[in-house]
Amino acid sequence: MLSLSDWITTLSLVFGGCCSNAITLEHITARYPNAGVLITFFQFLIVSLYGLPKQFTFNDPPESKHAANGPNGTVSAPTTPRRRWIPRLKNRKVPLLPYFIQVALFFVLSTLNNAAFAYHIPMTVHIVFRSGGMIINMILGWMFTKKRYTVRQVVSVVVVTAGIITTTLSASKPKSHTAEVLGTSNTSLYAMGISILGLALVLSGFLGLIQDWVYARYIAPAEAEAASDPTGQSLWQEHMFYLHSLALPLFYLSKDNISMELTRMSSSPPVFLSLPQSGPLAPYEAGLIVPSIFVYLLLNTCTQLVCVVGVNRLTGRVSSLTVTLILTVRKAISLLLSVAVYGGQGNTEMWVGAGLVFIGTIGYSTGIKIQSNDQKEKKD
Repeated sequence: MLSLSDWITTLSLVFGGCCSNAITLEHITARYPNAGVLITFFQFLIVSLYGLPKQFTFNDPPESKHAANGPNGTVSAPTTPRRRWIPRLKNRKVPLLPYFIQVALFFVLSTLNNAAFAYHIPMTVHIVFRSGGMIINMILGWMFTKKRYTVRQVVSVVVVTAGIITTTLSASKPKSHTAEVLGTSNTSLYAMGISILGLALVLSGFLGLIQDWVYARYIAPAEAEAASDPTGQSLWQEHMFYLHSLALPLFYLSKDNISMELTRMSSSPPVFLSLPQSGPLAPYEAGLIVPSIFVYLLLNTCTQLVCVVGVNRLTGRVSSLTVTLILTVRKAISLLLSVAVYGGQGNTEMWVGAGLVFIGTIGYSTGIKIQSNDQKEKKD
C-alpha cells in the first residue's frame, strides 16, 4: 500500500514527466518529423544510464542453502557477503531470453510510434490512437488465453473503437485549398502513418501477453521472496533497465538516420544559454551557444526518464486497474495541453472521438473490477 508521500512522488513523476514529454516531443517532431529514431535512441540511452548503477554490486553472490550446511548436517550461521574489487551484475529475477523477446517487441513498437510523426500524424491523433490498446488486448486475450469478458467490457471496447475511428477521420480531412489540391498524396501518407500506429498497437498487445506470462512465471514468485532479501533490487528497476539497455545495439542498424538527423538539427537557429556567474567573473556574461532544437531534445530525453521511472514505480506498487485509470487521465491531460499550447488541432469530431475513447477506457477498467468481484463471490 502506497503512503501519501509515495503517492505524491509517483503521481508527480507520471503527470509531470509524461505530460511535459508529450509537449517537447510535439515541438521536435513538428520541425523534424523524421527524427523519431533519434528521439527513441536518446530516450533508451538515458534510461539505461540511469538504471546502470543500480544493477551492479561489489558483494559476492549469496551462498546456497546447501553450501551453508555444516559437516554434521547442521545449518551454519549466515556469513557476511564478501566484498570484491570488481563489480558484478546483480542476480536477475527473470532470465535473459524472455527479456530478449520483450526487447525486440518494445524496440520495434517504440520506433514505429515515433516514426509515425513523419507521416503527418498530429499529436492529438497519436495520443488518442495509442489509447485504444485494449481492443487488441481483448482480441488477443480471447484468441490465445481463452479469456472471457463482461458485457460492459465488450460495450466499452466498441465505444473506444468508435472513438478512434472518429478521431482518425477528423484529422484526415484537408483543412485548406492547398491541402485539397494535394489531397490524394496527403491522404495516402496519412493512411500509411495510421497503418504504422496500428501495427505498433498490435505489437503492444503481444508484448502485453508476454509480460503477463513473465509476471506469472518469474516475477510473482520473486515478489514473495523480496521481503526476505534486503540486498535484492526492485523488480521494476530490473525490468526497466534490461528492457532499454538490451535494445541499444539495435540502433546500430539506424546509425545513418541518426547521424543525418543530428546534422539537420545542428543547423537550427542558435540560442544563448547563460551560465551562473559568481566571483571575479561576475561582471562578465558567460554562456553557451547551442542549436535551439537541442535544448528541446535534452528536455524530451530527461522528461522521458522521469515518465518511465514514474510509470514503472506505479506499475510495481498498485493494481493494473489503478494503473489504467491513472494513465488514462494522464493521456487526457496531455491531449488538452497539446491543444492549449499549440492550438489549431482540435475540432468537434476530434473531441467527440477523444471523449468516447476515454469513457470507454474507464468503462473497460471498471468492468475488470466487476468481473474479479463476481469470480470471488462464486468461489465463496
